[in-house]
Amino acid sequence: MTGPAPILFANVSKTFFKHDGTPFFACRELSFEVKAREIVAIVGETGCGKSTSFNMLLGLQKPDVGDIQVLGLDPFSESDALRGQVGIIFQSDRLLPWRTTIENISFGLEVLNIPLTQRRQTAGKWLERVGLKGFEDAYPHELSGGMRQRVSIARAFAIEPKILYADEAFTALDELTAERIRKDLLELIRETAITTLFITHSVSEAVDIAQRVLVFGRPGCLICEINCEENRAAGKSTHEIEQLIRQGLRVAHKTMSAEGAGEGVATDEVVRAEGSTSKGREPI
Repeated sequence: MTGPAPILFANVSKTFFKHDGTPFFACRELSFEVKAREIVAIVGETGCGKSTSFNMLLGLQKPDVGDIQVLGLDPFSESDALRGQVGIIFQSDRLLPWRTTIENISFGLEVLNIPLTQRRQTAGKWLERVGLKGFEDAYPHELSGGMRQRVSIARAFAIEPKILYADEAFTALDELTAERIRKDLLELIRETAITTLFITHSVSEAVDIAQRVLVFGRPGCLICEINCEENRAAGKSTHEIEQLIRQGLRVAHKTMSAEGAGEGVATDEVVRAEGSTSKGREPI
């Protein structure tokens, strides 16, 4: 794959202030990239900067220092140019309760000023693709939680985006439903070859979906990355790959505990596991 990465963070820092005026780093010198057609997952404990990073990707917040690029554009200052190029699946379905299923799916197309006939045709295609044919005129309250999330997935894909963001997309669902929809979503991602960034708390979910997993620690920094494909090619099982990620999370927890105690992050703390890469280091 050539050309600039569709998603790029370069030495990004973001600071907020507590009620007493004390600064709080949400992200500090965060650098990573997602290559074209790559599926990358971010995992980390609450408070590790996942939400702040996501908000900056959406252009809702501006970094204090560093550079963020989405398809070569600044998502904060050039958000209009990115309209229609990024699809988003949130934790909650965020459907409009006064609109039918077909109308919810076509909402993004409507925002892009696609003609009515064309957007209903496109929405109908994606409705069928996510397994909801026959529910065109149903309202959100008439659908199950899993069905509503399928509608949100169809809405994200209907605009034919170049990048897909998924933020804790299955947390609100029971495990059996989440597993089925996760499998169908992964099939859609592979079928469309869309560049995907997936944020999750679930290690098994990250390994199930992603080609590469980034482990975040406080304050919004990259602790290590695990290349699932390379580890599988090297003969490691899914369980072994999950253990590598959990080991990274244990290191991240130590850095978070050190931050809470005011000790700072130990610069020589690395993931001592074969198959993982720490920031700025060669694979161990």
